Amino acid sequence: MSESVSGVFEVHSEQRGHHWVAWLTRGGDPSPVHAVLLVGQTREEAEARARDWSAQVAGYAARSQ
Repeated sequence: MSESVSGVFEVHSEQRGHHWVAWLTRGGDPSPVHAVLLVGQTREEAEARARDWSAQVAGYAARSQ
């Protein structure tokens, strides 16, 4: 599954064993942004963590410009 966030990132998720992982991608690159996977007990939890992290990453990028 993928979902667009902040107009910059896409959130992807998949089940791995008994938990879920979510990650962000940007600009058509299939690799996770900063090689980060976010873990949750449910898909919703993992994706919520990814959305929260996308705001932090976007804020950091804006401050560093």
